[in-house]
Amino acid sequence: MSIVSLIKTIQDIMRKDVGVDGDAQRISQIGWLIFLKIFGDKEKEWELIIKGYKSPIPSRFRWCNWAENAEGMTGEELIDFVNNNLFPKLKSLATTAGASDRARVVGSVFEDSYNYMKSGTLLRQVVNIIENDVDFNDSEDRHLFGDIYEKILKDLQSAGNAGEYYTPRAVTQFMVDMVNPQLGEKVLDPACGTGGFLAHTILNFEKQVKTNDDKNRLQNSIFGVEKKPLPHLLATTNMLLHGIEVPSNIKHDNTLSRPLRNISPKERVHCIITNPPFGGMEEDGIESNFPKNFQTRETADLFLVYIMHMLKPRGRAAIVLPDGSLFGEGVKTKIKQKLLEECNLHTIVRLPNGVFNPYTGIKTNILFFTKDEATKEVWYYEHPYPKGYKSYNKSKPMRIEEFEPEKTWWKKRKENEFAWKVSVKDIIANNYNLDIKNPHVEEENLGDPKDILKEYLQLEKEAQETRDKLKKELMASLGGKI
Repeated sequence: MSIVSLIKTIQDIMRKDVGVDGDAQRISQIGWLIFLKIFGDKEKEWELIIKGYKSPIPSRFRWCNWAENAEGMTGEELIDFVNNNLFPKLKSLATTAGASDRARVVGSVFEDSYNYMKSGTLLRQVVNIIENDVDFNDSEDRHLFGDIYEKILKDLQSAGNAGEYYTPRAVTQFMVDMVNPQLGEKVLDPACGTGGFLAHTILNFEKQVKTNDDKNRLQNSIFGVEKKPLPHLLATTNMLLHGIEVPSNIKHDNTLSRPLRNISPKERVHCIITNPPFGGMEEDGIESNFPKNFQTRETADLFLVYIMHMLKPRGRAAIVLPDGSLFGEGVKTKIKQKLLEECNLHTIVRLPNGVFNPYTGIKTNILFFTKDEATKEVWYYEHPYPKGYKSYNKSKPMRIEEFEPEKTWWKKRKENEFAWKVSVKDIIANNYNLDIKNPHVEEENLGDPKDILKEYLQLEKEAQETRDKLKKELMASLGGKI
């Protein structure tokens, strides 16, 4: 069964349940069920490879002991078990004294999860589909999780959950490839969503793993923070699937809620790769966690300040930002001044419209910079549409192959029809405006405004004359009655 069919079949069953109200609740319900299924599959693997492995979940609450048997609990018995036994126990794991890191991971996932279903019969049908149709320990099925959360995010958008932007895999992979994290470096995504950037980072690390010590270093190199419960659940699940055995460094929290002055040098990281929420405002009081010069409630701006602070000396970053962050004034100007003075903003890749369709039409950019080295010049690269494209959509998504020209150009930079450089002096003279257009593309000359207005008035006059003529003819045909 395809992923689209799998999710649709489950949602169709849930629509029959009176307790589940709307797509958002259906998606949340699917989320915790898939987490338990995947955790159960991983436990079978750990029991084989980890000597003396002990599950953090008490025996009767493990997926294998209540969900796997298709003829097992159903109806009222199943609902009573899930609501009054399973959920209270799993939630308590987050706060149980002496609980293992694995137990706390499970507990953190269930802190904000709920069972919305009222019918145990329908819940059993859903459990059986999840159990029988996908084996996440099977290498052929494992990659399907990416398709599952992409489908879930698209459904979230349809359900009206603004701000849930799925970053196209091509953009995610390109950003990780260019930052190129090295094994042993700490990599953070402070707005990690479902963990796409971290998953690609793990794949990058895996190419460098040679020994058991390397494997252990990888386990301790991945860090993420996600504010919303469902994406956090999906990110934790994604990390499990990508071999992070105890994803306790994927925190359920608001990155911006912690005062910058409380972050110690020891906590700083080598690489930050992220696509923070943009177009949104933080709650009152969050801005007070930042120095006075940079206080704003605009989320993307605060994340940029946070990233500069959180990087180690010579740390590297790639961040997706909207055009507004490039040309904005006021506090934005002060933030850009800090960026250029304290970091080497060496590259801005300007993405075309439609990259984030259908979530948003906002035009975006990828900023690449290194900390503790002032900017002398900024290279720009305008990413073009592939031949024959006018935008991206479901049938014509962005592909990683499109970034091959940028990758070839990256180490041997020369100006061309898509690439140009600007000195920092020119940027400063222009009040730190980073929204610099491609000088190799002539802007369309629309003509003198006076001529345009004159032409418009003439067309309006001709249109009115046509309307009057049609009205006369209609009156004549109706004998003057209109």
